[in-house]
Amino acid sequence: MHRFPSASALIGALNPDRPVIGLRPHAAGRAARWFLDNFPGDVSYAYKANSSVFLLGALYGAGVRHFDVASLPEIEDAATIPGAHLHFMHPVKTPNAIRRAFTEFGVRSFALDSEDELKKIQQATGGCRDLTLWVRVAVAPKNAKMPLDRKFGTTGAKAARLLVKARQAAKELGITFHVGSQTATPDAYVSALEEVARLIAKAGVVLDRLDVGGGFPSIYGDSVPAPLSSFMRAIHDGVEKLPIGERCRLICEPGRALVAESESLIVRVDARRGNELFINDGSYGTLFDAAHMDFAFPVRLVGRGLEPGETLVPFSFWGPTCDTIDFMRGPFYLPSKIKEGDYIEVGNTGAYGRALSGRFNGYGAYEEAILMDEPMLSMYGAAAEESEAQQVQA
Repeated sequence: MHRFPSASALIGALNPDRPVIGLRPHAAGRAARWFLDNFPGDVSYAYKANSSVFLLGALYGAGVRHFDVASLPEIEDAATIPGAHLHFMHPVKTPNAIRRAFTEFGVRSFALDSEDELKKIQQATGGCRDLTLWVRVAVAPKNAKMPLDRKFGTTGAKAARLLVKARQAAKELGITFHVGSQTATPDAYVSALEEVARLIAKAGVVLDRLDVGGGFPSIYGDSVPAPLSSFMRAIHDGVEKLPIGERCRLICEPGRALVAESESLIVRVDARRGNELFINDGSYGTLFDAAHMDFAFPVRLVGRGLEPGETLVPFSFWGPTCDTIDFMRGPFYLPSKIKEGDYIEVGNTGAYGRALSGRFNGYGAYEEAILMDEPMLSMYGAAAEESEAQQVQA
């Protein structure tokens, strides 16, 4: 794979016709090391966020050995990683998926949120008790881009009853929750852990494992989330108040926070109509979140700076397909004299971008190259530490 010092160098050398995914494995490694150093437990990468072998290699090189998988294809892929600990965390699974995960790939860690799912796991594993069973509880989202409490999770008396039954069926009992994707402040973890405390007391069970899920944010162009250290403090303080013993091990499932900064997308402007730019990738490609979640990814014109008297102005993007929902509102701030044939780097697209891209209208094919420079925005490193210090002083 080609390596370039920056997107500008790549464009100068290749002048690509297809959009290019620029990988920064060093950014994924840095993020992983931060979590491993600062989270008081195991770090389980949410495999669905990005399964690029280059990024997986960077995470593995940093020390990540636990992986949150949600399907048989993910298990088949992740099982090739030496020494990987796989956690089948989708709360609804087919008997065949459970059976194959258990017998062929040695998976012993399963999530569930109903008694029917518990029975399914017991039957598919032949009543094996050498399991870690995670009861998924629903918790209220706060300041999350994508709430996740409606689809999965149990609450109240049902949750307490399920905890008791899972305790009887498993070697290790865990509780897992998810506060919602791209949660901007740690408040949701505080309230979620308070709910966990109530459920443990209600069920009267001994907990072996606690999974605080994902939801840790990355940084985009339209907002600055709270520093990740504030999430760690909230989780530490909340866990200290739980009725659990010292042997209870914690785990988290970061996806976006580990890989968002590790890729960017380089697109070409195929047409300009006022302040709307037609580009050669879009919502059916790696910019799903820009279209459907209103993410304003950071952007920059590749190859030149501002001309004298030129200013940054807001633009919207149209993707290359003929579908009218292939639209990204933005605003994306770019030089006012941008024109057809120019290239734009869209930053911090490493989370879910390539995972959600399809081949609608024949698009969705990408070139790839490794970029050696820094991400456009970062939650890590010197700049992030300086920003956190300023927030503390304020």
